[in-house]
Amino acid sequence: MNIMTTKQAGKLWGVTPRRVSELCRNGRIKGAYKIGTSWVMPANTEKPKDERVTNGNWIGYKRRDKEGRK
Repeated sequence: MNIMTTKQAGKLWGVTPRRVSELCRNGRIKGAYKIGTSWVMPANTEKPKDERVTNGNWIGYKRRDKEGRK
């Protein structure tokens, strides 16, 4: 079984190794596991879908009025 590191995945996916580690820690990368302090994953793993809010509808955001009150 071929594996890749966070550094290799980051280069392949165009993100930082830190971001890949965060995705692993949050369970977003299927098959990822730790060896010591490093995350590794199967070499054929695909980049998870970006789930950030892009439509402007922020969850839990409350607009404050001009005086700074809720």
